[in-house]
Amino acid sequence: MREIARRAFLQWTAALGAAALASTRVGAAETAKPLRGIFPIAWSPCTPDNVLDLNAMAAQTVFCNRGGVAGLAWPQNASGWMALTDKERFAGAEAMLSAGRGGKTALMIGVQSIGADIPASIRFARHAAAHGADAVISLPPEGKSDEAIIDYYKAIGAATELPLMVQAVGDMSVELVVRMAEEIPTLKGVKDEAGDPLARFARFKALAGDRLAIFSGGGGRTLFEEMHLGFAGSCPFIGLADLYQQTFDLWQAGQRKEAFDLFGRISAFNSIRGANAYAMVARGVFGETTLYRQNPSKTGAVTSPAAPADAAQKAFIRETLNESLKPYLRG
Repeated sequence: MREIARRAFLQWTAALGAAALASTRVGAAETAKPLRGIFPIAWSPCTPDNVLDLNAMAAQTVFCNRGGVAGLAWPQNASGWMALTDKERFAGAEAMLSAGRGGKTALMIGVQSIGADIPASIRFARHAAAHGADAVISLPPEGKSDEAIIDYYKAIGAATELPLMVQAVGDMSVELVVRMAEEIPTLKGVKDEAGDPLARFARFKALAGDRLAIFSGGGGRTLFEEMHLGFAGSCPFIGLADLYQQTFDLWQAGQRKEAFDLFGRISAFNSIRGANAYAMVARGVFGETTLYRQNPSKTGAVTSPAAPADAAQKAFIRETLNESLKPYLRG
């Protein structure tokens, strides 16, 4: 069941020496990888006693590389970043980046910090660069003026040579993001979740042209129309990242019917209760007892189970994978 995790652990430990040699470098990745295609958001998998599972972190990178997935981002909202300690974020990033060294999947590290602590975000960014990240991404400070938001991103953008992606949320305007792209040389993309990304896309293109790689969030639900409009990529859940990437590649190759058919299968799978959370377990990347760290809720909960409690639901999800998606599974 956990063969992928075992392979990931071996790759990770073998790469630690190489990572250590790179630990003083705060610059661009050795080989530039484009901000284009499917960049799923990685989970923060934990052991039953709520310890961040570094083997499983590495396994997510191996999973994406084996599946031909363009990129992988961690930790963001779906990763429960607010419930991670600084030590966990550094360790998780190192596990993920070490396992991906030499692979084709671009690894993007989230550098936002509690309270928009600029020195902390700079530390996260420099740590990511030193350990071989291909890009960094950050949520904006909450409740701040446009000028304060610009200052925040300028500080992160100046900390390394890595491409920077803005995760636009709340009331961030298209004009603000474009202005930042004009003033911050390393700002290369935006994951747009501030309003309707489909409605805002034309405005982005009119003001920024090809200067910004426009991505969407929303779990990949509107990927098909995004490809039609010309989005650079999407950030769905990771469990079917290889299928999302195949859909994207089919569309780009002009095979629109095939892309539509595969996206229909993805959408059907995602309609099943618990499918997104359980997919990585059902596919052998995580164990049955894996927990997911999540951002604190009103009840204070910071973990959730990866596996549904209902055995029948688990069986249904596995059956769907085997009967309807198996020919497309690569990871």
